[in-house]
Amino acid sequence: MEITQIIASHIGEVTGEDFTVTGQHSIAGGCINSAFKLQGKGKDYFVKTNSASRLPMFEAEYAGLKEIADSASIRVPLPLCFGTAGRQAYLVMEYIVAGSHRVSASDKSMQQFGQQLAAMHQHTSDGFGWHMHNTIGSTEQRNSRSRDWLEFWRTQRLGFQLQLAAGNGYAGSLQTEGERLMSALSSLFDDYRPEASLLHGDLWSGNVIVDSDAQPVIYDPAVYYGDREADIAMTELFGGFSRRFYSAYQEAWPLSDGYPIRRDVYNLYHVLNHLNLFGGGYLGQASNLMGNILSQIR
Repeated sequence: MEITQIIASHIGEVTGEDFTVTGQHSIAGGCINSAFKLQGKGKDYFVKTNSASRLPMFEAEYAGLKEIADSASIRVPLPLCFGTAGRQAYLVMEYIVAGSHRVSASDKSMQQFGQQLAAMHQHTSDGFGWHMHNTIGSTEQRNSRSRDWLEFWRTQRLGFQLQLAAGNGYAGSLQTEGERLMSALSSLFDDYRPEASLLHGDLWSGNVIVDSDAQPVIYDPAVYYGDREADIAMTELFGGFSRRFYSAYQEAWPLSDGYPIRRDVYNLYHVLNHLNLFGGGYLGQASNLMGNILSQIR
């Protein structure tokens, strides 16, 4: 049986209605998974596929989308089902039609996005992490629960990425500076105690669209509960969003003093992940970030 037939049968089981495939169209853009639009009479779905060994990644993404959807704060593609078909794993979710215009600096959608993200961050937990591990890109992201945010960030974020980097051949000064930074981090949190907010976890512009009703939509999450500044920091890493977004967020829930240097600490995690995923082109950026942080906390 072809994968589309297996998925169609699974959709029917979950929805309680027969689903007959009338069309299938590949969707370009992803560097980790393959994706396509699965069409049926009156209903379309977005499907991701990868090797069967990647099923846990799709299970975690399903749970992350559901976690955000349950917060009733900002729109995500509603997840429907996941499973395997032969040598392939799949994840099925709602197909959202993107709006015909790009989000601009003056767009009210960005104001709404800032307000809704702040609302999502106000959904909190009594501990940092999550009930399951997931992935950041294709890298494992560990989320073992902790009451200590700084320890969580040291061991399960920066420390983990530095270990991966050492295994990938990036030793020497990167590891030396990394150890110095890990030892000095506590000074950035002397008067700062973040709440454990619901985070998207991979919030850059490529994971945000506006739908046909001009409503913001976020997708491809790497969900966990952590310092909301980590989400805001990543919005600034690869180009950033408009002033209208940041103003709306600040009005809804102002950021604390010290955010600019903590932003670099949080973004170092993503730069190290890019180093581990894509190679030495990110080594200089990682080293420069470390140097900048250390120069401010020495």
